[in-house]
Amino acid sequence: MSILKIRKPDDFHLHLRQGDEMGQYARETAASFARALIMPNTLPPVIDPPGLFSYKAAIEREAPGLEALMAFKLLPNMNPLIVTEMKKAGALIGKLYPAGATTNAEDGISSYEQIRDLLSAMEEAGMVLSIHGEHPEAPVLEREISYLGELEKIIRDFPRLKIVLEHLSCRESISFIEEMPDHIAGTVTTHHLLYTLDDLMGGALKPHLFCKPVVKKEEDRAALAQAVCSGHPKLFYGSDSAPHPKNKKEFSSCSAGAFSATVALPLLAELFEREGALEQLESFTSRIGAEFYGLPLNTSSITLKKESWKVPSLIGGSVPLCAGEMMTWKVMK
Repeated sequence: MSILKIRKPDDFHLHLRQGDEMGQYARETAASFARALIMPNTLPPVIDPPGLFSYKAAIEREAPGLEALMAFKLLPNMNPLIVTEMKKAGALIGKLYPAGATTNAEDGISSYEQIRDLLSAMEEAGMVLSIHGEHPEAPVLEREISYLGELEKIIRDFPRLKIVLEHLSCRESISFIEEMPDHIAGTVTTHHLLYTLDDLMGGALKPHLFCKPVVKKEEDRAALAQAVCSGHPKLFYGSDSAPHPKNKKEFSSCSAGAFSATVALPLLAELFEREGALEQLESFTSRIGAEFYGLPLNTSSITLKKESWKVPSLIGGSVPLCAGEMMTWKVMK
C-alpha cells in the first residue's frame, strides 16, 4: 500500500508550552490532528476559567485548524467548586501530577488523599481524571509500576470516576488496564511504541529521546505495540509531544520530553505497517479516544503517502524526534 487515507486523528495528550514558539508547535500538530488535549502544566498552571479561556484562544488563534481540548491542573487545597466552574468553561479533564514527577510538577499531589473532595466532585460531574502515573520516589524504571497501587485505591474509592492512565510504558500497566472496568483506559505515545532504553542510551546518550516515564525494555515496547496494533479497545493515542528548547535538552540537566508532533503519524504508519495492522491505525488514533471521551468522531480525513522526506533539524527552537532522519511515510498537505 502506498496511499493511506484515514479519519483525521486526535491527540489526547499534548504539550504546547508558552511564549513565542507555542504557535509553531500548535501548527505542527494541526498538520496531522483535528483535536488535541492540551496539558495544563504551564507556568502559571491552568487552574481557573480565565486561564483556560486565555490559553485556548491563544492556541486556536495561532493554529486555526486545531481544536484545543482543555485540561486543568489539580492542586492540593483546591476548592472542589472549581470542578463545576471548569466543566462549564469547557475543560475535558482534570490532570493529576504526582509532586515532582515531571516538568512543572513541583506543586503536584503527594497522595490522592489530599484531593478527595476534588475527585468526588469530578465523579459527580462526570469529568475524566487524567493521571501522570509515576511515583517519583521509586527507582526510575519502577515508577509507573509503583503507582499502580495508588491508582487501584482511587478506582476503589471512586468507582464511577472515569480515569485515563497516561503514556503507558510497561507490560504491567497494560495488564492493569485490562483488569479494570471499562471506564478505566490508557494512552500510548509514539516513542513508547518505537523505542527502548537501548535506543536512549545503548550506544550514545540521546537526550531528545529522554522523557518521563522513560522508555523501557524491548519486551515492554513489544507488548505496547502488540496491544495497540491488535485494536485494544481501552488504549488510544496521546503523543505526549513535549518540546523543550535545544539548549535545555542538550544540557547537563536535560529536560524530560520528546517532541514528536511532526513525525507522529509517519512513525505510527511505519509501525502499524510493519506489524501488518495498517487497518487498525484509524481506530487507535481517530475512534477509541473520541468514544471514551464522548466526543463526535472527526468528519475530515487525512492522507499519508509512501514518500521519503527528511525531518528538519530544528522546529521552533526545539529538536524534533528523528531530526535529520528519513521517513518512509509522509502526511500530505
